[in-house]
This record gives sequence, structure tokens and C-alpha cells, in this order.
Amino acid sequence: MKRFIGLDVHKSVVEICAIDEHGKPLFRRRIDCTREVLARFAEELTPEDSVALEVTTNAWAVADIVNKTAGRVVVSNPMKTKAIAEAKVKTDKVDAEVLAQLLRCDYLPSVWIPDDDTRTLRQLTGRRGRLVAERTRLKNRIQSVLAALLIEVPVKTLFSKEGLAWLSKCDLPRCQRPLVDSDLQLIEGINKEIETLEESLRQHAWQQGRVRLLMTIPGVDYCVALSLIAALGDSSRFVDGDHAASYLGLTPSVKQSANSCHYGPISKRGSSQARALLTQAAQNMSRQPGPLGVFFRRLAKRKCWNVAVCATARKLVGIAWLMLKNNEPYRYANPATTQQKLSRLRVAVTGKIRKPEHKGRRPGVKNGANPPSRLVPSLERVCRQEGLPPAHGFEQLPVAEQRVLKTMGVIDFVQQLGTDRRAPCSVRAKKDRKEPEKAPA
Repeated sequence: MKRFIGLDVHKSVVEICAIDEHGKPLFRRRIDCTREVLARFAEELTPEDSVALEVTTNAWAVADIVNKTAGRVVVSNPMKTKAIAEAKVKTDKVDAEVLAQLLRCDYLPSVWIPDDDTRTLRQLTGRRGRLVAERTRLKNRIQSVLAALLIEVPVKTLFSKEGLAWLSKCDLPRCQRPLVDSDLQLIEGINKEIETLEESLRQHAWQQGRVRLLMTIPGVDYCVALSLIAALGDSSRFVDGDHAASYLGLTPSVKQSANSCHYGPISKRGSSQARALLTQAAQNMSRQPGPLGVFFRRLAKRKCWNVAVCATARKLVGIAWLMLKNNEPYRYANPATTQQKLSRLRVAVTGKIRKPEHKGRRPGVKNGANPPSRLVPSLERVCRQEGLPPAHGFEQLPVAEQRVLKTMGVIDFVQQLGTDRRAPCSVRAKKDRKEPEKAPA
């Protein structure tokens, strides 16, 4: 006999209600929410039983225990369940029975159950986001103290080495100096925790080829890529990139009735951390010479900056979904910056520095007659050196995509990505190329 079982899970207890195919209650029970008690309850289940519970702090642990013997386990979205099953009388027994009845009618809004790796990645990226937010709060509090005392900061960045040295010697009132020193100690401790956590994140990023694949997108580093993968989980469960963007809350809210349709702000559903990091990555598109940069600048000129940021973040999710589906790097990535990002990750994890393929000076340079230059490799060369799948060249693109690139005016930039070229060295690069002075004998 098929049974539909609803679990109203709390921190200490679990309310259970089981019904049959016709909706008739079979039994009710309240048990302790401990691993031993739940394991004994799971032994009573059969492969014909279906179990439903709402997302809570310990919902995944309960679902793992029940899933060993039950035929089907459904974890529902409590926000949507509340909208469907509103009741004037709300008790644990009513909630458990409502979950069972909705499960029987196949009208329970379920969520995807992440695997163990995805849960671990969500915990790590979420903790880093909270630590960064706490550090920002402490920095803002110190700046608020200086602003309240009308103290002008003589350096450009307060929390740089020069700024911290000035802040340690700044003449503050006797009541404010201990508070500022306490906040500086907290910031130092948080920085150490963030660095320790980022070491673990870099290990995860190096082991997953999907992360290094997403790092080819402009403005996306390993932290953004890991947060996006942790939020999406199995990307194949989405039909297209628009559904993935909607899952992260980057699509506009719609209110439609009869002939009227109103589009409001973005829905802001899903992972707020991944959405925040994507919007930060979208801020860099204003300086990009590729198609994403053209899209951002056109929209910012026609609408406003914030609209362009949200629209670009949504486009980044669609691009990332296609890259993961086709196992292909970003076609219009800047080879120089992409190589720098991937090299920093490789050196930080393995400590291995890749040897240059070509040694010696460039032919034709004699006695400094030509200005110093550096080799800018093609995107195909960068992908090959970093162990990524090859990127499609301009000739391999569909005709419609080539036409769009010509319309956007980026055809020259795209064609340069497929060839090695030389670019003049920057001022910093020239200084780095100089030999250090020898110490006096």
C-alpha cells in the first residue's frame, strides 16, 4: 500500500502524519529529532512510501536518513508552500498533514536536493561571504569614527599599508583610540580567517575543471566561479540559461492580468551571495572591449548604470550555462588577463611556474632601437597551456554570430584573439624587467 508521509521538522522534534492514497490518515506520531530516533523511524519505511518535508536548517540531514529506505523524498520550498496552504489554524499536526496531502496530489513545490560536494561548497563560499561582510562592517565603522571627528585621511586608501601606518599614529580622543584599535585587531583576525578559507577554496577550484572554465569570463575569478557553481549545482537540470538566471533571481518580476502587464525589479530569489558577486563582476564590463563591454555600454547609455549591471549579470549566467553545457571556454576572453588569472591559481595551489615556450629576445631588436614589447598569446595557446578545451575561432563561429559581431563593431578584437601578437610593455613591466641593484661589497 502506498503511503504519503508528511514531516514537520523542528530542531528538537518531528511531527509525522501518514495518509493513504485516498487521503485518509493512517497514523500520527511525534518523535525526537535525533539521528538514532530518525534511523529507527526510517527502518519502518518501504520503497512504496513517499516522504515530504520543508527546507529547514537540518532538513538535508533528515532527508539523507529517510532517503535510505523510502522510495521518494520531496523537500519543498516553504515560501511557496505557505502561499498554497494558508490556514487560520496552524499547528504541527496541521502542517504535517498538509504536506502529506499536497504530496499525494502531486502539488507540492519541491526544491533540488544538493549532493554532498555542493553542500560543502555552499558552506565554504557562504562563510567567506559572511566574513567579508563582517570585515566591511568594521572598516565602515572606523571610517565613520574619523568622519564624525572631522579627520581628513591623507592617503588614498585608508586600509592600505600607508593608511594603516597613519591610522596607528593618528591623534584620536582618549575614548575613541581603544575602540579603533579593537576594530583593527578584529579586522586582522578576520583577514587571517579569510586567507585560510581561501586556501581551501583554491584547492576546490583547482580540482574542478568547471571553475577554471568559468574563469575565462572577464571579471570572474575563482571565488565568483565557485559561488556560481555552488548556487546552481547540477547545471544540466536547467532547460536554458534563462531558467538558470531566474533561479538566481536576476530576471524581472512580472505582474500580468488581462491586457495589462507590468515588469518590475528583479525577483531576487535564490542565492543572494552568488547574485551579489555576479553584479560585482558585471561592473568590470564597462572597460571590456569585447561583445559584453559593448552590450553594457549601450544599455547604460540608453537606460542607467544599475539596469546595465543587472542585465549584464543575467547575461553572464546565460553564458556560464552554455559554457558548462558545451564544455567550452569563453570565446571572447582577453588572453592576457585570462592567463594571469589561471596562472595565479596554478602557482598558489601547486607552486609550479610555467616555463616560457620562447626564449631569447625578439628578432630585430638591436641596442634598444625598438621599444620593449611583450608577447600576447592567442586564446587558443592560453587554453592549451592551462589544460582547457580549445576555444572556437572566428572562422568556426556560425554565420549569424559573425554578423552580430560585425554589427557590434568588435570584429577586429575578435580576430586578434586567434593570433599571437606583440604589445608594448607597460611602465610597471619595464620597471620589473630592470635588474636589481647590487649590494656594495
